[in-house]
Amino acid sequence: PKYVSLKYPNWSFNKNELKKAFNKKTKAIIINTPNNPTGKVFTKDELSFIAELCQEWDTYAITDEIYEHILYDNHQHISIASLKGMRDRTITINSLSKTYSVTGWRVGWAIAPEHLTSRIRKVHDFLTGGAPTPFQHAGAAAINFGKEYYSALTSFYESARKVLHEALVKVGFSAHLPQGAYYIISDISRIKDNLGVKNDIEFGPELIKKCKVAVVPGSSFFSNPKKGENFVRFTFCKKLETLELAKRNLQKGLHFQRGPFEKML
Repeated sequence: PKYVSLKYPNWSFNKNELKKAFNKKTKAIIINTPNNPTGKVFTKDELSFIAELCQEWDTYAITDEIYEHILYDNHQHISIASLKGMRDRTITINSLSKTYSVTGWRVGWAIAPEHLTSRIRKVHDFLTGGAPTPFQHAGAAAINFGKEYYSALTSFYESARKVLHEALVKVGFSAHLPQGAYYIISDISRIKDNLGVKNDIEFGPELIKKCKVAVVPGSSFFSNPKKGENFVRFTFCKKLETLELAKRNLQKGLHFQRGPFEKML
């Protein structure tokens, strides 16, 4: 595999870098939008550029769209399969897990042209057999929920995002608001120095000891761990009272003040 990194802080990719990654041996590109861990929502322009490369090099797009209903600030989810020329060369992956808060069920689906799904079915049959029947019935009910369910979902996550973001910025994290999903990637360059740790791997256990707050190390999201050693991922798919407790613990455990020339991001 070849990796093309999303660039902090807006998590866009370099078009020239992506273009150079394609050649006659390229079988597929894997895309995740809205993105975990960055919260990046790919724009139509970005997806159109990817679609053009797929068609130029006769390449498939495998796209994970599991966070499609968790969006903020008027960002729109666009499925690359809906773009011209991509219907027959896209495998769209989705799931009940995030939208309906049932991550443990592992019930999802793949949508693709028949010549691809016939192969996917064979692999799936040998790996998992089938999802439990009660979960499938529950899933069928869930995907028929009305618009009010999705409005409530967005409203809750907007509130949760605000609580966590304000908590992080107040104690000195460099934290940008995500466009989608329910994660915040934070730059820990300043705070890790104050804690006396060298990287994200050392930072995690130290934050648990001081604040009883757990994070995922940023290096786990890069093919080259060095690229992620100044990042950690927080999540806000929690009850608001849990996030408020985390906020208090962070303020109590991290006694850092923002400088006079620093603004909230």
